[in-house]
Amino acid sequence: MNSVLLKYCMLFLLALPAGWGDDPARSTDDAPAAAPTDLSTETQSVCSIRNTTFQAGEQIVYKLYYNWNFVWLAAGEVTFNVHDLPNQYRVNVTGQTYPSYEWFYQVKDNYTSYLDKKTLLPQLHIKDIHEGGYQKYDRTKFYQDERRIVSYRGKTQQDTKAKYMDVDPCMHDLISIIYFARNLDYDRLDRGQEIPIKVLMDQEMHPLKIRYLGPEENVKIKGSGRYNTLRFSPQLITGDLFKEGDEMKIYVSDDANKIPLLIESPVSVGSVKAVLHSYKGLRYPMEAKLD
Repeated sequence: MNSVLLKYCMLFLLALPAGWGDDPARSTDDAPAAAPTDLSTETQSVCSIRNTTFQAGEQIVYKLYYNWNFVWLAAGEVTFNVHDLPNQYRVNVTGQTYPSYEWFYQVKDNYTSYLDKKTLLPQLHIKDIHEGGYQKYDRTKFYQDERRIVSYRGKTQQDTKAKYMDVDPCMHDLISIIYFARNLDYDRLDRGQEIPIKVLMDQEMHPLKIRYLGPEENVKIKGSGRYNTLRFSPQLITGDLFKEGDEMKIYVSDDANKIPLLIESPVSVGSVKAVLHSYKGLRYPMEAKLD
């Protein structure tokens, strides 16, 4: 498995739906600050969401697998950690290959996002990638009210060059979209409904769609047990990695935590999956688990 496949295993964990927020008319003591006044009502609902699903101290670990010729290879792990700051959540995501796999290809990637506690929109995103002999560093500052970003990108932190971009309102990064999506009102989604998402990745905006497939009960998660789930199918970009007609599957815990449990997809050669390995520090008991 090359670095692109392992990278996509990580990105599968960051592909949950966005575009449906809480009711903007809801009034609570800890409701988010109002969105910029020049935004439409529809956009305000995307910008304004209240965190009811996760807390600081949460840690979720996933094992990454690659299937080739009917053999599943455990290639590495991705770990998500949430930290508390006065006005932000700092989310650290680390992905690395297992030592037994590093003779073939070594990956050690680090992502960090600083999320506004009131909106869960990113304010700063840092990416530091080491994959074999390849390195890349990217530090992106989001100016959400001004609809622009500044991205400092290079091989290392010392040789970055700045890029200035105008972006769409309420822009997410690869990490913020997970925590934002976990707080969506799933009761408002109809089976088969398509949900638009917009994510900034590698200094480009990517508009995609995700189809909600509804609840699916008693789903076996390898090494973890059986869960009641909600299932989604994200749109894939046809190219070197994905063929036309390929379908990705995402299973999320059908409880108050709404954590991703299993992400799997075919690729041009074989298939890949990310499987829940462990969790701790959840805000609520894991009621979706059946055994």
